[in-house]
Amino acid sequence: MEKHEVTQQPEDGMHAETPFALSAQPGDTAAVVAELRDRAEITDALYRFALGQDLKDEDLLASAFTTDAELDFRPAAARWGGKPPVMSGRHVIVSTILTMFTGRVNTTHQITNPRININGDTARLTALVEAQHLLIDDPDTHALLKNPYAVGLVRDGSRWLIHRMRIENTWLTGDPRAIFGA
Repeated sequence: MEKHEVTQQPEDGMHAETPFALSAQPGDTAAVVAELRDRAEITDALYRFALGQDLKDEDLLASAFTTDAELDFRPAAARWGGKPPVMSGRHVIVSTILTMFTGRVNTTHQITNPRININGDTARLTALVEAQHLLIDDPDTHALLKNPYAVGLVRDGSRWLIHRMRIENTWLTGDPRAIFGA
């Protein structure tokens, strides 16, 4: 039986590349179940981030992050000349996003291709996120983005929280004003 080894992560921690879905050894039922639970909780942190935005739900959005989390949207925004600051701290992330979108923009996020590496009480997650932004007062103004996410997470009891998130952009259609305004 081939041993499952986790590939060493690059220094930037921006990738979750492993040759297997699970690192737990086949036949070790307890380890497999524990790892599957961790993977579900890790993915759920990203789901809470996305759905919290879509529903404009402050508590749900906040539940995705550590108090000292960092969200870097600069690489994605740079594709169309945007220059947002790095958002630091759960409160800043949540208030910035909700202030920017509530009453102005409807969003929908779809998450796919999650890849996860777990190393004790930390984890790396990469995923593709398609994010639609539609101006409420002008539905003809919208932006659709396909963004690779690189997420660093930490264990918080039985759940996982986002500590660091970097959002890049592969492509964009529409008008970026639907995201940041004029």
